[in-house]
Amino acid sequence: MMFSSSMSVVEYYMLKRFPIPYAAYLFGVCVIAAHTGQHIIRKLVLFLGRASIIIFCLAFMIFMSAWIMGGVGIKKMVHEIKSNAYMGFENLCSY
Repeated sequence: MMFSSSMSVVEYYMLKRFPIPYAAYLFGVCVIAAHTGQHIIRKLVLFLGRASIIIFCLAFMIFMSAWIMGGVGIKKMVHEIKSNAYMGFENLCSY
């Protein structure tokens, strides 16, 4: 996974489509969020005495990510349908 993401970064950089200030900003946000999340979960595990809370947090994050991505996709699709945008579908009867 790390190799493929690194190759994507190299590819975008070589194509000059890699905004370095924006990438640096996102990197900083990710580092801060990762350390904050790790600190909060560590405190929660010590408080509750159960490591299974980690699995519940991961499952919740995956569920919410899937839910939000689905919602954004549906919103985009509705907008494209209302604006009569080409969505890649052709008339099957014309073949």
